[in-house]
Amino acid sequence: MMERTVVRCADGHVFTAASFPMQQAERLGPGRLLRCPRCARLRSVVPVTLQKQQ
Repeated sequence: MMERTVVRCADGHVFTAASFPMQQAERLGPGRLLRCPRCARLRSVVPVTLQKQQ
């Protein structure tokens, strides 16, 4: 089963992506181009770091 990654697009929309290509390639940086379901366009996206709320 594929792990889903929570990402944020350049316009601030948060969604999950089934694949986040080359996630371990640090030299490329955190951003990737994926289609945002809200914008319906290719956007630069970065993974969202989930923080535990107290």
